[in-house]
Amino acid sequence: MNFRIVIKILGILAILIGITMGACSLFAWWEAEQADATSLQTSARDAMAKSTAISIGFGIILFLVSLGGKTEVLRREAILVVGLSWVEVSVLGMLPYLLCQHGLGFFDALFESVSGFTTTGSTIMTNIEGYSNALLLWRSVTQWLGGIGILVVFVAVLSFLGAGSKSLVAQESSLNINDARKSRIRDVAFSLLKVYLGLTAICLTGLILLGMPAFESVCHAMCTIATGGFSPKNLSIGHYKDFGIEMWIAIFMFLSSIGFMLYVFVATGNWKRLRKEEEARYYLLLVLVAVFAIALDLMLASTHFGYRQALRDGFFNVISISSTTGFGASDYSKWPLFSQMLLMLLMLIGGCAGSTSGGIKMNRVILYLKTAQRELVRSFRPNQVFRIRLNGIAPDEQALTTTSFFIALGFVLSGAACVVVSLLEPQLNMISTIGCVFATLFNIGPGFEAVGPMENFGFLNPTTKVVLSFLMILGRLEFFALLVLFVPSLWKKY
Repeated sequence: MNFRIVIKILGILAILIGITMGACSLFAWWEAEQADATSLQTSARDAMAKSTAISIGFGIILFLVSLGGKTEVLRREAILVVGLSWVEVSVLGMLPYLLCQHGLGFFDALFESVSGFTTTGSTIMTNIEGYSNALLLWRSVTQWLGGIGILVVFVAVLSFLGAGSKSLVAQESSLNINDARKSRIRDVAFSLLKVYLGLTAICLTGLILLGMPAFESVCHAMCTIATGGFSPKNLSIGHYKDFGIEMWIAIFMFLSSIGFMLYVFVATGNWKRLRKEEEARYYLLLVLVAVFAIALDLMLASTHFGYRQALRDGFFNVISISSTTGFGASDYSKWPLFSQMLLMLLMLIGGCAGSTSGGIKMNRVILYLKTAQRELVRSFRPNQVFRIRLNGIAPDEQALTTTSFFIALGFVLSGAACVVVSLLEPQLNMISTIGCVFATLFNIGPGFEAVGPMENFGFLNPTTKVVLSFLMILGRLEFFALLVLFVPSLWKKY
């Protein structure tokens, strides 16, 4: 194990996080210099400045310690870097929450930081509007950085990693490297970053034109494209009660839950790949069916006045949940049981591979169903030959086995986590407990009942928050990249 290169990468990553904090610190300084500045804003300026200095200083120390040795990143080093980098950025990211006026406690700050970087969107803040804009900006920036993938940005910016870049991106993101096998991984990372920036800029422009204040537009644009769901308003998107804003954000939540490589193909004129796209088509079909099913259920249950309101609420919430963004426009915890169960199913599935959304991912669901169909037919026609394809590519048997194992592992982890949370929080009922686990493990944000869209996670005890923070990172890294750190053979010498 080449620990020097691991430490070097962690050091540079800490410096990059510090530079990002510095940008928020400049905003905090500007805000504190206004004539009507309050002690809250002055405190935020100092907290951001201290956090920036600590992050950059820590990064420089790590970088100096790592000087010398090989710079090659092999698979084992990549796995270790991915796991440790998410722990590192989560700890550094909690500093502004700890150091500001009315700062959060250690476990609350850690939970909020992890929730931001993993784009989960679960929060412990009870009065979001009571915090300074600078802190809320940092809160949104953490989601924007985590959405595209911290190490994807890292690979795009730095060139010294060489062939090791592929291992880093493959371990951190759900991007199918086979889609880009003819391109250098650094070029792919640049292309993804351009798409990410472009979608953010278009979403931001639209929100401003629709009348949302500039600061709130910036925060919502970053969290929409990251499918994160943090909002600077207590009532989230429901604060605005504006049909145009809801629909604009819903469109971009959906666009961000489609694999970003598809946009790269379209931008480069590869229309053949677009025609082969199955995953996005099935995802669109699932969303449309869910929207109309929930709208019909709401009308039949007489919970909404007329089909327009039912369709509006159904459309926004289905896309918010299926994309795992978690923005709230209405309280779906008061909806009929059928609608809530359908939303829970959408939570599990999530968006498409290579997007910023969480969940199992649509590509795995499709492959799993195709594999299940093959095995069912083989039970009475054992000699029949099957050719399973997804997006025009025929996955090998290992990919099909890994898909089935991932889904099985997801349910095992969910069950085990529910048992742990039920022991730590005996006052929660079954639905609330399942909601806690699903919301964090699959990076959704809001859950059900006690942790529903109009509630928060602040009432949980510190140990539970640590467990849920672990689940958020576990889900963001799609299980393997974090669990493998606990396998003893990883640490053995070559």
